[in-house]
Amino acid sequence: MEIIKVILASFFSAGILFVIAKIIGHKQVAQLEFFDYITGITIGSIAAELATTLDKPWWKPTVSMLAFGLVTIVLSFLTRKFTRTRKFINGTPTIVMNDGKLYRSNMKKAKLELSEFLLLCRQEGYFDLNDIQTAVFEYNGKLSILPKSTKRPLNPEDMQLEPQPQHIGTEIILDGRVMGDNLKRKGLNEAWLKDQLRQQGIGSPEEVFLGLCGTDNTLTVYKAD
Repeated sequence: MEIIKVILASFFSAGILFVIAKIIGHKQVAQLEFFDYITGITIGSIAAELATTLDKPWWKPTVSMLAFGLVTIVLSFLTRKFTRTRKFINGTPTIVMNDGKLYRSNMKKAKLELSEFLLLCRQEGYFDLNDIQTAVFEYNGKLSILPKSTKRPLNPEDMQLEPQPQHIGTEIILDGRVMGDNLKRKGLNEAWLKDQLRQQGIGSPEEVFLGLCGTDNTLTVYKAD
């Protein structure tokens, strides 16, 4: 009987967490900001207590979880509407390096150690500080780097080229099944699909694991094993 109570309480706790996460939005499962990190841990701890503490009323931790979720929503609204509130809660980006100069005072203000800064640079692919024009320590703990103009990748604009825009490929065949809605959305039909498959030596969609239609209506096929 006790095991059944634990299982039911766990399902109930997970359901409440799911509802709160859906209300708060994707930010809670993406790169966390400072307050999101705090509320995420707190709500998770309350949910764990709700699932395991069976001798106490369920409504107390449930109300507490909902209250923390409400606080997160209110603060998210305030940070969107008021710049000063956003700066106070989340903090501001800090320039830690610019034009070959490291700013020790800014690193100290951001509580960023020099060794940690070098680690973040290496994680971004910069092993030589001479390749960096500006480095900004963001309030979410990430390091944004602007490379020197002579070290950044070559792009079409540098060569005075104007390539055609590209779009995400549309799934036409998924695991042998033709996605009819996607096919119609592209303005195509099954006759076109059969012709494309025939040109690639494929007899039927069942032989295809994944089929993607590109911008120029070309079909890229990945055969099933």
